[in-house]
Order: sequence, then structure tokens, then C-alpha cells
Amino acid sequence: MKVFTYILIALALGLIIFNITLLDFNNLFEGNSMVALIGIAASLCAVCILLIFRMSKIIDEKTKE
Repeated sequence: MKVFTYILIALALGLIIFNITLLDFNNLFEGNSMVALIGIAASLCAVCILLIFRMSKIIDEKTKE
């Protein structure tokens, strides 16, 4: 499970980098830039959720000992 969460975090970070390349800084809130901003926000949320999940697993393992 640990490796799986790290793979998902890496994929989300890859999506953030990909969406940054799609941004048009002259028209940030129009067209494909808006879609890229939504993708960046969604990927950041996914990373946060996965990190919270990872921390909860660490806490769970420590309480079972």
C-alpha cells in the first residue's frame, strides 16, 4: 500500500507539471488555461488527500504496536 500511494503521488505531481505547461499567462482565466488551472487544483487536492491517508496509516501502525 505504501508503494501504491507513492506512485499515485508521483502521478499527481506529474499532472501538475503537465498542466503548468498548458497555462497561458497572458490569458490565465480563458480557454485551455482555465482547464489547466482546474487540473492543477484537483491534483493538489489529490496529493493532500494521499498524504493525509499515508499519515493515517502510519498512526494506525503505531497504535497497533
